[in-house]
Amino acid sequence: MTKRYAIYYAPARDSAWWDFGSRWLGRDEWSGAQLPRSTLTQLIPGEFDRITAEPGRYGFHATLKAPFRLRDGVAEAALLGRVRQLAQSRRPVPLETLVPVLMDGFVALVPAVRNPALGALAEVCVTELDDLRAPLTKAEIEKRQPDQLDARSRALLDRFGYHLVLERFRFHMTLTGRVDTALAGQVVARIARPVAQLNLQEPPFLDRLCVFAEPRPGAPFLRIADALLLP
Repeated sequence: MTKRYAIYYAPARDSAWWDFGSRWLGRDEWSGAQLPRSTLTQLIPGEFDRITAEPGRYGFHATLKAPFRLRDGVAEAALLGRVRQLAQSRRPVPLETLVPVLMDGFVALVPAVRNPALGALAEVCVTELDDLRAPLTKAEIEKRQPDQLDARSRALLDRFGYHLVLERFRFHMTLTGRVDTALAGQVVARIARPVAQLNLQEPPFLDRLCVFAEPRPGAPFLRIADALLLP
């Protein structure tokens, strides 16, 4: 099976945050339809499609459990049921204030103040659902460039299929692919005020677990289900 799934956080479709992120990336991750771009994207004519192509394929989100294939004998319905069950055991987590930053070569929104509850929720998603995940193939392992990972990251990759988990987890909502420092500075400066206004207008909360699916390798991810966290 080549179809992959991921557990993300993504804002509610009727929220101001969803409108911001989806129009920044130019895509409705529910339907796969292209959306009119935000006027903020006029920052760098001719370059914007390039720097948002990769995040646009995944949709506006924060990763809780990175993309994985289901192991043999596990159906999509079983995954959805387990995600709903998990969501009912957890409470929403306030994100407080999101700010744009340059992070490992790309621009993303991150919480201004670290909240341990975010890491705890991501850890539960990684560990409690891992029995549904198929082992990585050799090609999938090589894609992560294991020779460039430290011992702990390699151990996490081998155990959970991804290396940025548990204590290596960092909540972020990606807005660009890799950009140089100068271009990143332009992007951050351009969106800082609109993001600050969104924080005031609609204080961000992680209130749902979202299941995304990649129908085939390289295809855009589609958002197929939301499971609301226990109020």
